[in-house]
Amino acid sequence: MAQIPTSLVAAGGLVGGYAAARWTGKRPLGGVVLAAAGTVAAREWHRRTSPTTTALLGAAYLAAFAGSHPLAKKIGPWPAVFTAATTMSLTSYLAADRRA
Repeated sequence: MAQIPTSLVAAGGLVGGYAAARWTGKRPLGGVVLAAAGTVAAREWHRRTSPTTTALLGAAYLAAFAGSHPLAKKIGPWPAVFTAATTMSLTSYLAADRRA
C-alpha cells in the first residue's frame, strides 16, 4: 500500500483551510479542513516517527498556521499561506517522509 505523503497533507491542510474559509466566508469550515488534515498527518507521523517527533511536527503545524497570520499583514494573505505551507511541507518531509 502506498504511503500518504505527510508533507503534502500538511501543506494541503494549511492551503485548503485558508481557501475554504476565504471562499465560503465561514472561518469554522476552514478550521475543520485544517484540523482534518492535521489529524491525518499526525496519525502518519505517529506511525512513522517517535512520539517526540510527532509532537514537534504537530507543534510546527500549529505554529505555521499561527505564524501565517502576522506574516499576512506584511506580505499578503496568499503569499503568507504559501510560505507557511512550504515551510511545513519541507519540515514534514525531512522529519517523516524521507525516512519512509
